[in-house]
Amino acid sequence: MKKFLYTNSIRFLYTLVLFAGANLYLLSELISSPFMKAVPFLFVFILVFPVFYQNLPKTRRLRFCAKGSELLILFLTSTVLSIVFFVTGALGRLPLPPIWEAPRSWLINSLVAVLAEALIFWVGMIEVYLSSTQLGIRLRVIGLICGLIPIVNLVVLGFIIDAASREADFENKKILCNRGRKEKAVCATKYPILMVHGVFFRDFRYLNYWGRIPKELQENGAVIFYGQHQSAASVADSGREIADRILEIVSQTGCEKVNLIAHSKGGLDCRQALTLPGIASLVASLTTINTPHRGCEFADYLLGKIPEKQKNMVAAAYNAALKKLGDPRPDFLAAVNNLTSAFCADFNQKTPDAPGVFYQSVGSKLNVARGGRFPLNFTYHLCRYFEGSNDGLVSEKSFVWGQSYQCLTVKGTRGISHGDMIDLNRENLPEFDVREFYVQLVSALKQKGF
Repeated sequence: MKKFLYTNSIRFLYTLVLFAGANLYLLSELISSPFMKAVPFLFVFILVFPVFYQNLPKTRRLRFCAKGSELLILFLTSTVLSIVFFVTGALGRLPLPPIWEAPRSWLINSLVAVLAEALIFWVGMIEVYLSSTQLGIRLRVIGLICGLIPIVNLVVLGFIIDAASREADFENKKILCNRGRKEKAVCATKYPILMVHGVFFRDFRYLNYWGRIPKELQENGAVIFYGQHQSAASVADSGREIADRILEIVSQTGCEKVNLIAHSKGGLDCRQALTLPGIASLVASLTTINTPHRGCEFADYLLGKIPEKQKNMVAAAYNAALKKLGDPRPDFLAAVNNLTSAFCADFNQKTPDAPGVFYQSVGSKLNVARGGRFPLNFTYHLCRYFEGSNDGLVSEKSFVWGQSYQCLTVKGTRGISHGDMIDLNRENLPEFDVREFYVQLVSALKQKGF
């Protein structure tokens, strides 16, 4: 409550200053005081420092984001005041000094006010567009397209302000949270973390499969490695690659063991790796995230319906593209066939859990199809038809594996998709902080002695 009153008191004072600056031509005739002479300087000051120093975020980018959203709020409130002032004055509802009676005075004041408010608006928009990550391309484009459509532009502006201000506040709280617990190193596990990607993706240096998650874990003490295996291969081939990677990490670091965190097909690949000679003794735990342990029934259906010729054409196109992305021997059809329920049923019988390794699983679900971005909003319907509730690709009943399992979702109509679980879109969900989820997940591994 204290912060709310403080922030809104400053915002009200700033609105009055911007309103006075925009209507200085007429107001200076009505109000003769040293304050009016200082208004132009205060106007410029607010353009540069719209957020009072006590509320400034801790990074430069977030400061620009907070300043931009605050200027857009001030633009709306000062514009409303200017319109009310203009209309009431023009209708003769205000005490009018002689200079106000001339139409020329109203015209000059209107032009000055429009220019002043435009300056506030564009400074705010530029700062927000350049600094915010949560606006995304879609909202930026909508903002540009709808900018000249009356009423609609105000609605869109409201969405832009909301997204930018929420981002600045949310990200700043995360920074303060991590700083406050830095000495505790809550993610400093006994053994390092090996993060294993799913199918059709690679571990790129500048386009992290896991989004902002690894950085968050490292800020809290975790040591991170990546699988670096091919994006499309059979479970058997991927398992051998993961096993080689485990051996490499243990040999180079002397860490004795690793903790595996695997997403999607990566969970099956890790289970396969654990069956290979000498690997289980080098793994402390395996956490599978949204892994289709029982396959995807709609994959069985599609592979059975699509003609062989078309399947081979698609596979050839994918394999050619994957080779250019770094896969030495991509095998699209082998990867897809190993995601069917038929394959997984056989795989589960032949692949018992390795003794001495802690297995746990996590899954999530969408509440409606539109909660997942394309193509998950499409595949959600297929998966729901065959298997019920799902994350856009994998059904809830397929996630469960190991000694513990948790299913994640949120209230409302969105839910948590297959991509949300790896921060694919770098999107801050209102009720699910994916980065903090992984911090707590790894922290729990630390508490178990792993």
